[in-house]
Amino acid sequence: MVNLLEQTVLVTGASSGIGKDVAIQAASAGANLILVARNTEKLAEVKQACIAVGSEYSNHFYLSIDMSDPKAIEQGVETIYDNFEKVDVLVNAAGFGDFSNYLETDFSTVEKMFRVNVLGLMLMTRLVASKMIDNGSGHIFNIGSMAGKITTPKSAAYSATKAAVIGFSDGLRLELKPFNIFVTTVNPGPVATNFFDIADHTGSYINSVKRFIIDPEKLASDIVSTFNKKKREINRPRYMELASVLYKMAPSVGDYLAGTLGNRK
Repeated sequence: MVNLLEQTVLVTGASSGIGKDVAIQAASAGANLILVARNTEKLAEVKQACIAVGSEYSNHFYLSIDMSDPKAIEQGVETIYDNFEKVDVLVNAAGFGDFSNYLETDFSTVEKMFRVNVLGLMLMTRLVASKMIDNGSGHIFNIGSMAGKITTPKSAAYSATKAAVIGFSDGLRLELKPFNIFVTTVNPGPVATNFFDIADHTGSYINSVKRFIIDPEKLASDIVSTFNKKKREINRPRYMELASVLYKMAPSVGDYLAGTLGNRK
């Protein structure tokens, strides 16, 4: 177990899914938690879970921010730094997907995905990383996806957002290296969370990939155990990391497999 006493961890998308599990596990390691999402009722529940497992000396705080709204993000970050001197770790876990054929997807949904998954993440990172530079250290985790490395049918727009997250993180990692700030991208395959309540319109996808499903608590443990460590990527399951490499080396074969074995939505 890592020791995060006296460290402050900011998690977006903290009301559910990966963000929630990361927050609770970070709290159990002694961290102060700043929990960000839109739903204050759920955030209050996560805060109570953090209190239950955390240190008696920790300070947990939650704030409703719409990650698709730049002004809300800017005002939210101001509020955060009014209450906390510094943020040691930022985990950008807010995001959603939509598994539909691209030409049948309402473009407002595509735009919203980019606003939340990419632009909101980039703005939050910009504001927090600037403060991390002043403090001389920090660690940023951006939740990408294996979909950003291997695109399958009905995920063109979603995969594009996650490919953008990966590309952004790779460049940012190099820019922040001189300031002792680490950037890690987390690229999971299907995770057993409520993500599919929105993304999967048929309700059948989660069952079709149950052999490959990732335990969110195990993934959260892998993330939290990497806090303050220089690591480029966390790719899960590990065999998908190999598949993503082979996908680029043999693109024709990769397209065939992605369009057949990967077409389970």
